Amino acid sequence: MPKIEIYSSAMCPYCVRAKMLLQNKGMSWEEIRIDLDFDRMGEMLERSQRRTVPQIFINDFHVGGFDDLAAMDARGELDPLLGINASEAPNHGEMHSEDGAT
Repeated sequence: MPKIEIYSSAMCPYCVRAKMLLQNKGMSWEEIRIDLDFDRMGEMLERSQRRTVPQIFINDFHVGGFDDLAAMDARGELDPLLGINASEAPNHGEMHSEDGAT
């Protein structure tokens, strides 16, 4: 399983969506809450050169934020990065379908 790190903060809808996408692919991750530890915010800024959350790293490769993660998934580039073969990939559907009311 790849090493996934997600820099996040409380009440971040893009952080939630990124974690949902990864969860739907059967992945686990280390969540680094920058709102609880400002030293980790500095670490995120140094690693990503970005100030927004989430910032996602897969095996030390900087994916970027949720939009970047979703774009990689749409292009078919995320599963190989996660070590998922096309035949093994779960059917997770469209991300926007999970946002609707139940």
